[in-house]
Amino acid sequence: MKAHGPPCILVVEDNPDARAAFEALLQQKGFGVVTAGDGQEALEVLRSGLKPRLILLDLMMPRKDGWQFREEQIADPSLAVFPVVVLSGAGQLERHTRQLDVKDFLEKPVDVERLLEVVSRYCGD
Repeated sequence: MKAHGPPCILVVEDNPDARAAFEALLQQKGFGVVTAGDGQEALEVLRSGLKPRLILLDLMMPRKDGWQFREEQIADPSLAVFPVVVLSGAGQLERHTRQLDVKDFLEKPVDVERLLEVVSRYCGD
């Protein structure tokens, strides 16, 4: 297992249990993780200087959802560079991800092997 390095992944998920599960799994696999409970908190974290190699983004969230987050992220050149993979149980993910211009999508419940494969693509050595 590799040591926890600087945060590589920003997990944006409103469900506290799901957020904790993603964080625990990814840290167990050696990835540095920062979490946010909604799109607004994620934007604040990014604007405070975090430079993740990947953002895992839930779509359905209170306050600021994944679509609103993505709209603001794309509009800000300093934030637009961070790749986004959508995590959602919203259905019709291919259509949603085309509209959002994201790198990939993972349907909930998330297949752990596929999650790790996608994360490794961005955060692997």
